[in-house]
Amino acid sequence: MRGNEFIRRVQRYAKRNGIPFEWRPDRGKGSHGLLILGEARTVVRNPKDELKTGTYHAMLKQLGVTEQEI
Repeated sequence: MRGNEFIRRVQRYAKRNGIPFEWRPDRGKGSHGLLILGEARTVVRNPKDELKTGTYHAMLKQLGVTEQEI
């Protein structure tokens, strides 16, 4: 999964569940950006690149959601 797809899926999840969502590409160094879901936050590295499996699962854990939910 690419970073852009991850951001879109989390955005749809937030909209379905009425959770505040914010994507801040300016709040990171270089190509990194900050994704905020409610009170949880995670850093998304270059959204154009593929996410590594471990990184993907760590980001889900930081946001407090499961793979099935998004």
